[in-house]
Amino acid sequence: MYPVTLVLHSYFRWLVLVSLVYAVFRAFQGMRTGRGFSKTDDSTRHWTATISHIQLMLGFAVYLKSPVVNAFWDNPKAASGQMAILFFSVIHFALMLLAIMVITIGSAKAKRAETDREKFRTMGVWFAIGLVIIFLAIPWPFSPLANRPLLRTW
Repeated sequence: MYPVTLVLHSYFRWLVLVSLVYAVFRAFQGMRTGRGFSKTDDSTRHWTATISHIQLMLGFAVYLKSPVVNAFWDNPKAASGQMAILFFSVIHFALMLLAIMVITIGSAKAKRAETDREKFRTMGVWFAIGLVIIFLAIPWPFSPLANRPLLRTW
């Protein structure tokens, strides 16, 4: 099961990014143009949060089985000196969890907002903050903390 989860997690992350960028774009475009918050906008809000939650569950499965994370928790003091291990065991995990929490709160607040403008603004701001946090937590190929290729070849 672990290899399947790892592959799903690796490719599903792109769906999270695409859906977030699309949701933020729709929200700010809706706010700018003053149009009504349509059923498509609400579906975008809902599915973006849902996709993020699915990715979080896949991430938990990968995190719990990861040899890098297990090496950290076996000896946190020694592993803390290795930035890549610390990044994936603590920093990446905490930031991604925070990002999903922000997206979830934003989705709930947008759903309950009274006016269309408030819905767009709430969704746009909270989802954009979540997107920025995700960008900070990505192990970019050029990152000094930890790096991974953007697309994995299996």
